Amino acid sequence: MTLTASESPAPPLPAPPPARRGAARRAWRTVSPYAYLAPFFTLFAAFGLFPLIYTAFVSLYRVELQTPGDMEWRGLGNYTALLADEYFWLSLRNTFTIGVLSTVPQLVMALGLAHLLNYRMRGRTFLRTAVLLPYATSVAAATLVFAQLFGRDFGLINYALGLVGIDPVDWQNGTVASQIAVSTVVIWRWTGYNALIYLAGMQSIPDELYEAAAMDGASRWRQFFHVTLPGLRPTILFTVIVSTIGATQLFGEPLLLEGSISGGISHQYQTLGLYMYEQGWGFFHLGRAAAIAWVMFLLIMVLVGLNALIARRRSRKEAGR
Repeated sequence: MTLTASESPAPPLPAPPPARRGAARRAWRTVSPYAYLAPFFTLFAAFGLFPLIYTAFVSLYRVELQTPGDMEWRGLGNYTALLADEYFWLSLRNTFTIGVLSTVPQLVMALGLAHLLNYRMRGRTFLRTAVLLPYATSVAAATLVFAQLFGRDFGLINYALGLVGIDPVDWQNGTVASQIAVSTVVIWRWTGYNALIYLAGMQSIPDELYEAAAMDGASRWRQFFHVTLPGLRPTILFTVIVSTIGATQLFGEPLLLEGSISGGISHQYQTLGLYMYEQGWGFFHLGRAAAIAWVMFLLIMVLVGLNALIARRRSRKEAGR
């Protein structure tokens, strides 16, 4: 038997100096926000920025959906072809009219609904939850139900109109009627969503302002116009911008109202989103569809910029008074 000496334990490593630990902490504080945001920016670059840039690249070529590898340089040819296409201008006009018909009543109704929900009443928690149910409903299910309601022969809307002596309306083939039908679906789905946003803004207004207005003899209506509306100005601007973007990108409601990508027999309610889908997946003109997508993007940027400019000028005028 051979006896071996036991190994002595290794001496502990010296602790890093305090200056080095402080530098590491400062470096981590500097880098850590970017590390936390890195997953988001990675996904945004892969699924947001790259498709945007690639769409701009494809819009400069003649590309067919069946043969995406065969690309013919056109430059701005796809954009000039859009300017000469009457259906492009028709879809642009339809997008504007449907956007106005859906956005203005929607925001006005949402503002009034939020004002009612802001009062203390029984069951207001249930009501606040119930107004959000249309937003949670599938756009396909909601549009199919409204398509039945707006049916020409057996629709409930025409039945109700007949009770008061009004002739049946062809909601799917008439220009104004079909746009009202599409706008009604949008109003039903988004009014509750905007109402909750307004309600959150109302609850952030200090109660002291209402108390001071009441002491000065202001009625409920005067309090609403002189206290609530000025306090909701940033919230209203936000909802206007979001609703403008949504109206420009409107697609599901006009597509499912009749099930046609042309937006009716005479394209009477075809929006820009539906026109882009028709060009890309109906006629297989992928390059032209990409050009339409960029036109929609630029249009949204212009509209958002105009809304922000108008709001800024109004704020400056009120601040200068």
